[in-house]
Amino acid sequence: MEKSLSGKKICFLGSSVTYGFAANGVSFADILAEKYGCVSVKYAVNGTTLVDNGADSYVSRMKSIDKAQRFDLFVCQLSTNDASRNMPLGKVSDDAPETVCGAINFIAEYVKNTFGCPLVFYTNPRYENERYKIMVNNLLDIAKARKFAVIDLYNDRAFSDITPEQRREFMADDIHPTLKGYSDWWTPIFAKRLSEILK
Repeated sequence: MEKSLSGKKICFLGSSVTYGFAANGVSFADILAEKYGCVSVKYAVNGTTLVDNGADSYVSRMKSIDKAQRFDLFVCQLSTNDASRNMPLGKVSDDAPETVCGAINFIAEYVKNTFGCPLVFYTNPRYENERYKIMVNNLLDIAKARKFAVIDLYNDRAFSDITPEQRREFMADDIHPTLKGYSDWWTPIFAKRLSEILK
């Protein structure tokens, strides 16, 4: 199934998890390209937010991507930074990017109108942050309304069911995977899900 990734150009928009903060700048996006032959284009900056609050925000960086580029898939991270920095959550119906919900809606609309390719959001696995839990629930509601896919690691109990030993190997902290975590834990599920979406 993962053969459907070969030759596909995939845009990855995100912050430290997409970048590979705890793995010397290597994340699942890079491993997917190496292992399955897709072209991964990463627009990832550590510590940035979905909420449009400056030049490094997701929205600002997305708008700076050459509009003539063509992607087969656009993958966006639900940033934990919005939760840890208490960015305004907003309402599911918001369309202005000054709130988390508004930024998600804005990105969905922009990707559809500018790049014309499928959009996929992904979440972090579960960790103790009530604000992020609300963000995940809002994302799922928006995705249902706007008909885009979500790789929901937060609610994926099978994915999170790893031993304490594996967790020490796979995660540098509550948020950031290690290189082994990306390679052995994250990449297989992304290869499977992205292949399904591309088919």
